Amino acid sequence: MTSELNAQTPAGRPRLDSLTGLRWWAAFGVFLYHMLNFAPIPIVSEFAPYGNAGVAFFFILSGFVLSYSASGRATSVRNFYWRRFARIYPAHFIALLLAIPVFYSFSPDPQQDWVKPVSFGILLLSVFLVQGWSRDPTILFSGNPAAWTLTVEAFFYMLHPWLNRTLRVLNKTVTIVVILVALTSAFGYQISIVLAPESWWAGLPLPLVRLSEFIIGMGLARLVWLGVRLSVPPLLSYVLLAGFIIWQVIGTRKGFDDWFFVWSKALHEQVLICLFVLIILTVAHRDLRGGRSLLRSKPLLHLGAWSFAFYLVHATVMYAFLAFFGKQAASFSNLIWYVPVFGIALLLSWVLYRFLEYPLEARMRRWGNTTLA
Repeated sequence: MTSELNAQTPAGRPRLDSLTGLRWWAAFGVFLYHMLNFAPIPIVSEFAPYGNAGVAFFFILSGFVLSYSASGRATSVRNFYWRRFARIYPAHFIALLLAIPVFYSFSPDPQQDWVKPVSFGILLLSVFLVQGWSRDPTILFSGNPAAWTLTVEAFFYMLHPWLNRTLRVLNKTVTIVVILVALTSAFGYQISIVLAPESWWAGLPLPLVRLSEFIIGMGLARLVWLGVRLSVPPLLSYVLLAGFIIWQVIGTRKGFDDWFFVWSKALHEQVLICLFVLIILTVAHRDLRGGRSLLRSKPLLHLGAWSFAFYLVHATVMYAFLAFFGKQAASFSNLIWYVPVFGIALLLSWVLYRFLEYPLEARMRRWGNTTLA
């Protein structure tokens, strides 16, 4: 079983297996964030919200993986689209079927506030992965609530062949400028939302808002192929990431109100994006030079391979527990709830990956390579 990156990397090109391990930690961060809705744990609950930034990491890594894998490879645009469909849709569709009984009811007045009355029209938006173009929570989180990100990814996939044609001819300096412009736009947009939360652009569709993250990932891949290396130990990037989050938690707890902390808190996800850039570059450099990495261990490679399925099903499992047992008061004893929720979600993700996602994608890709290449 290989990661998406390694499955697409042609023979002879350097493998970046550690990125698969990183995918797992991003998915696990999102899991911790969502568990706040069911079983919050003191102290942990102060750190868990930062796990939501795992979504931004996925978007950056998606741009990196697609561009790194496609560099120098000739394939038709229609085959590229077919591969992307094969990559995400089968697992998405099954996860959607699993989610409907948990998040929908035929009763016009469901007992749980997260359960919505069945609306086939809205559910169809999820089937076709267009729900993420709305900011209305009923639509945005329709079907499987986690799948709004797939609307964003589908938009990225649509643009990638054309964006990549432009990026692959840029030199090192221009590529760095593109990355900096994308980072600046991410910061600038969030600053504008803080200053004008009621503005019309605050309601822009998420595929447009998150596009800068995908472009950053594409630019990083271009830099790697141009030979740019960041000879910094990945440990330093991890320490910086942990240090920033710890500082944010301490500052929030102590009520820091200086302008620097207030703005760093408002822009914390954009700061994390910068740290994700550093992490991806340092980890990629270590793999390229053949350095040792725990991220390439077999357990993490397997977990990374299952991470997409895990992301799709974990909220469904958690809300099923929430429906049966109710929300738990914050307590250290809630740690015991993490065992069954995590265990069942992980088991489901393995089954989904092993018996559907991986074999069906491989079969669909073979057909596309023969028919659409």
